[in-house]
Amino acid sequence: MDLHANAALSWSGRRELARRVIEQGWTLRAAAEAAGVSVRCARKWVGRYRAGDRQLRDRSSAPRRVANRTPAERVAVIVKLRQLRMTAAEIAETLQMPHSTVSAVLRRHGIGRLGRIGLEPARRYERSRPGELVHIDIKKLGRFHAAGKRVGFRVTQAGRPRRRDAHGHDRGISGWEYVHVAVDDYSRLAYAEVLADEKATTAIGFLRRALAFFARHGIHVERILTDNGSAYRATMHALACRQLGLRHLRTRPRRPQTNGKAERFIRTMLNGWAYAAIYRSNAERAAALDGWLWHYNHRRRHSALGHRPPISRTNLPGSYI
Repeated sequence: MDLHANAALSWSGRRELARRVIEQGWTLRAAAEAAGVSVRCARKWVGRYRAGDRQLRDRSSAPRRVANRTPAERVAVIVKLRQLRMTAAEIAETLQMPHSTVSAVLRRHGIGRLGRIGLEPARRYERSRPGELVHIDIKKLGRFHAAGKRVGFRVTQAGRPRRRDAHGHDRGISGWEYVHVAVDDYSRLAYAEVLADEKATTAIGFLRRALAFFARHGIHVERILTDNGSAYRATMHALACRQLGLRHLRTRPRRPQTNGKAERFIRTMLNGWAYAAIYRSNAERAAALDGWLWHYNHRRRHSALGHRPPISRTNLPGSYI
């Protein structure tokens, strides 16, 4: 137990005060003056020492009994409703209780903030060697209207570049580019390309080039993990995986966390590349991707890798720069 913030004496000082009175025959007043405390304070510590409290630690100031404490059954109901992701105000209204009482109960049980209450806990994992599993995903980016007309995806209204007809009426999104990404589960080594669509044939071509990229870094890919997009459910994609000797795994429906490493890489990529500069055209933005990828793989420190870059975990000798 920590010493009270306003304590006049340390634990050893309290013991010394008590021993002077009990063992050395000092008066309470003399011992109190020597310790720099009041006679009342000295009497308290001497009394506790005589009662057998040799540690002389601070006692809790909380009352032993609270007359209006919320019943345990009602507390259990509050906790159950919170696990259903109800707010404190909703619980208070449902149970006809003061909002302050409900909030106090929630804080006391460590669920004052909703956070991930009621959600399935995150299951973190990491494969044991490079190439055992590669995460693959696709991210859509809005295209520029024309060179110099739009400065970038993040800068446009709500990230959705629009096109209008001759009368100024909104005719919808002007188009998309698709960033295909592949991330090795063990090393976090990443490969990405900006492509025109997310069709099965495009995904297969990207997969072949990604395998070649990993092979150049000494990584033989055994499995890939994707979501349930139409490109990855296509028969030709399944045939391509069989031809390449890959086992194809897919995430659970509506569970993007299963492919979390690809999702997290995409967020880092958008912040570090797509939204980090003002580009004049789609081509200029795409051309900047290779340089950022090299920095990510060779220079950027990854907290999950002991603050080392992904290249340090590859099978390529001397690859850590």
